[in-house]
Amino acid sequence: MSDKFLAIVNPAAGGGRSAKLAGAELARLKEKGLRVDAIASMAPGHAALLAHEAYEQGYRRFLAAGGDGTAHEIINGIFSREGHTERIQLGFLPMGTGNSFLRDFTDKGSEASIEALLAGRTRRVDLIRLQHTGGVIYSFNLVSVGFTADVAALTNRIFKPFGHLGYLLGVFVGLVQLKRRPFKLRCEGDPAWDQRRCLFLTFNNSKYTGGTMRIAPDADPCDGYIEYVRWGPIGRLGLLKMLPRLYDGTHTKHPLAETRRVKHVEFALDAPVDVMVDGEVVTVDAKALDILPEAMDVYV
Repeated sequence: MSDKFLAIVNPAAGGGRSAKLAGAELARLKEKGLRVDAIASMAPGHAALLAHEAYEQGYRRFLAAGGDGTAHEIINGIFSREGHTERIQLGFLPMGTGNSFLRDFTDKGSEASIEALLAGRTRRVDLIRLQHTGGVIYSFNLVSVGFTADVAALTNRIFKPFGHLGYLLGVFVGLVQLKRRPFKLRCEGDPAWDQRRCLFLTFNNSKYTGGTMRIAPDADPCDGYIEYVRWGPIGRLGLLKMLPRLYDGTHTKHPLAETRRVKHVEFALDAPVDVMVDGEVVTVDAKALDILPEAMDVYV
């Protein structure tokens, strides 16, 4: 087993910012005594393959040099591996557009990450496991359906080069195309299926999404629970008035909002739907969500 870190660099993260900054950041870590190997991902999905192969080769310490999408791929490349049994450690060199997950722990970005890496300071964090008809996806940030997934799809497809502004542009286009629909589900202990129409449902491991939106202000990535946020079928004008409250978390006080802590969720959907997982959008036939407590160690 290697005691080195493998840094997987996504040169496209942050609109190409990662390609310009990663080399200097990695050199800085090496100068401070950290043993690091580095490799660049070349296309979507490549970081997952690199992480999978690196685990096979004995690496257990990883660095995500990019955004949340890079970390998401690394985690899935390892946890989707059959026979994955040994704990991994994950550090961040945040250079992407959102970098939502780290905001639960610090607002100092890469400086705080480097400090944690050099000090060897980690915390055990949970993961969410999404089971669907085609397999399993792991999430360290959130899983969401409805308006939030619609906005993420728009942002990734059209507005991603605009950074945080791009997400806001996606929100306003989403308002024009607003859909309020049911997603049939049942949480553990519920006697009946919930088939109420809604604006969105989010299942959160951490507080933030879209960089600075506090979509689940009470979420804790270390508590062994999924923070479930449901917002009912609010209208366009009401949603427009409420948008600023998505950034400070007070939207959960709205009469149409509900929050609860859960460990297991079942779905009975009529067809595959767009699901946002850690900022990326996939179209799947979702079957169940579970929390995996203390699944990995994160340098924070």
